[in-house]
Amino acid sequence: MIDNLSPPVGLLLSGGLDSSILLGMLLREGRSVHCLYVRSGLFWEPDELRAIERFRQAMASPRLCPVKVLDLPLADLYGEHWSVTGHGFPGAATPDDAVYLPGRNALLAIKAGIWCRVQRIDELALGILTGNPFPDATQAFFDDFESALNRSIGGRLRIVRPFAHLTKREVLQRGRGLPLELTFSCIAPVDGLHCGRCNKCAERNAAFGQIGLEDPTAYAAPLVARP
Repeated sequence: MIDNLSPPVGLLLSGGLDSSILLGMLLREGRSVHCLYVRSGLFWEPDELRAIERFRQAMASPRLCPVKVLDLPLADLYGEHWSVTGHGFPGAATPDDAVYLPGRNALLAIKAGIWCRVQRIDELALGILTGNPFPDATQAFFDDFESALNRSIGGRLRIVRPFAHLTKREVLQRGRGLPLELTFSCIAPVDGLHCGRCNKCAERNAAFGQIGLEDPTAYAAPLVARP
């Protein structure tokens, strides 16, 4: 039974380290959490969804609702992009902005935000960190986006980013003790495993190293670390 004493919160959950740690934090705060996943037809999504379910089961709580999958197909926008085909993905040596997907945060937030409005949930949490290089990850963007969204739906939804002032290292420190080995960060998975060669695998491995933890991830190929 869900505890109704604390206001419920929607959480955009990707299955990666940041949003999974945010899930743990919200549960520790006593929040009732509605996990939302926006499925767009991207190459890595089946593996993300499996990881999300494993992590959710490991975090079993009466305040944790089943994952709600919202469909927002993007193949007509992205075409033959690497995010759809899995070919030509950004490798380990590429900069952070190499994985940019045009309008990604806006697309995710509008679908999840409208769902929250329909369900009478007034808060949507995102696991965006400081230093995110993308134009739709800034405070100014979310101020404008939240205002426009609320005008369009006649609501009072708040979009919160509890990690917006934190680095990857600081977020992982907050995740100590969580089953982070069950999370998933790869954009080019191989047979359900992290590929070990892409930008996100390299970022993941470096993050564990930054807090002095051995990387528990199973990689399909010998890991290519960031230079």
